[in-house]
Amino acid sequence: MTTTEATAASAALDDGFHVFDTTLRDGAQREGINLTVADKLTIARHLDDFGVGFIEGGWPGANPRDTEFFARARTEIDFKHAQLVAFGATRRAGGSAAADPQVRALLESGAPVITLVAKSHDRHVELALRTTLDENLDMVRDTVSYLREQGRRVFVDCEHFFDGYRANPAYAKSVVRAAHEAGADVVILCDTNGGMLPAQVSAVVATVLADTGARLGIHAQDDTGCAVANTLAAVDAGATHVQCTANGYGERVGNANLFPVVAALEIKYGRTVLPAGALAEMTRISHAIAEVVNLTPSTHQPYVGVSAFAHKAGLHASAIKVDPDLYQHIDPERVGNTMRMLVSDMAGRASIELKGKELGVDLGGDRALISRVVERVKERELAGYTFEAADASFELLLRAEVEGRARKYFRTESWRAIVEDRPDGTHANEATVKLWAKGERIVATAEGNGPVNALDRALRGALERFYPQLAKFELIDYKVRILEGKHGTDSTTRVLIATTDGHREWSTVGVGTNVIAASWQALEDAFTYGLLRAGVEPAE
Repeated sequence: MTTTEATAASAALDDGFHVFDTTLRDGAQREGINLTVADKLTIARHLDDFGVGFIEGGWPGANPRDTEFFARARTEIDFKHAQLVAFGATRRAGGSAAADPQVRALLESGAPVITLVAKSHDRHVELALRTTLDENLDMVRDTVSYLREQGRRVFVDCEHFFDGYRANPAYAKSVVRAAHEAGADVVILCDTNGGMLPAQVSAVVATVLADTGARLGIHAQDDTGCAVANTLAAVDAGATHVQCTANGYGERVGNANLFPVVAALEIKYGRTVLPAGALAEMTRISHAIAEVVNLTPSTHQPYVGVSAFAHKAGLHASAIKVDPDLYQHIDPERVGNTMRMLVSDMAGRASIELKGKELGVDLGGDRALISRVVERVKERELAGYTFEAADASFELLLRAEVEGRARKYFRTESWRAIVEDRPDGTHANEATVKLWAKGERIVATAEGNGPVNALDRALRGALERFYPQLAKFELIDYKVRILEGKHGTDSTTRVLIATTDGHREWSTVGVGTNVIAASWQALEDAFTYGLLRAGVEPAE
């Protein structure tokens, strides 16, 4: 994509305020994230769909992967909102920007915008760069002005700015002035070590803005848990450029999280920083990026976590039944999320009624029925069940109370699981199930990689002839927890199973003193719920 095309693509966004994403560069430094070029291209598309103004793709010339990313992004991504940004450093000490191979690689990337990292802490200049303070200023001026002459828009990241400002405020500000006067569009103050607090950030940004006249941005690490707050504090003080990463990914504990920052700007500040309708895609984008980096989405992440609008306490549910705004700071649909009612031993009648509505089960305001369900839930939770993590098992319980009988697609006569320890150290796992379905007795045996897998296969083998829908079911997660109480082999065990049919997922729970028996309960519920959702009529 040419500079002109990229500028036109982002024309709908207000250049007076920038949302700048650095997931592909700074976010990729998180421990456990290893992005391929294909991964980076996919994430870039998601971020462009979300509507950020700038996507920092990496450091071309520093490694082959980032160089390839920029080459492919130019031809494989039709950016609709974002401009692609290449990251690099100011020229080397004692040289010239025009002759610096690293600066040349930035130009060859074809990115219309370049972010330069510059030292703004005097000790880093002398100890890390091993040059003089004056030469560092020349490096900033020369590199910025050269790139501007080549038709590139330039942002400058003042690395370790806040620590440098504390040590030598005059010099830290002189770096900002040098970048600004050389033609940098934005000078970003970086809390590289993540040690600042909001009041400190606000005071420094306000002073630097007044003293330099430069347009300022903020880049905050999250080492004090304040990266989002520090970013918003900088905005309050006059910063008009925020650098963030999707889901807060980044080195050590991470960076300012893109999603709560953008949501706060749009909803709390009333500032339009995304294209129309993009905010409602936020939850989907957050989870899609988590899938690409192969990290489980944080359930308790603000705005986009599955628990962000989940309510458990009965008191909350009673109020929410009257008006959801009484216990929610925004309508979750604004960010593409949903309200969820959690069913537990804390549940009251309002919780059950709202949860029934969420699941599509009409309780008809029947107080006696609702009270019965409340008592059943509390009884079962006392025995070790947990329904807040097993909606499918709760729905089966709820429907059994509403309909007066449990849904049955099959009846279990008996089951057996055998684990054989062989002399060569291997194990054989075999299961036999005896069932009744549609008036017929079935006996099926299967082997598996474990007793639960063997039971799963035997159950499928017995029933698929009657219910071909089972062929699509796949067990995707299996969790075992030893509950408090008795210890060792006398303990009560809880099993949670997650199942999918390729389109949706559901979770079921089983409890028992025997882990295999608890697993069987959860398997029975998983198959029963899946058939219910497939629209299959019960056999009996």
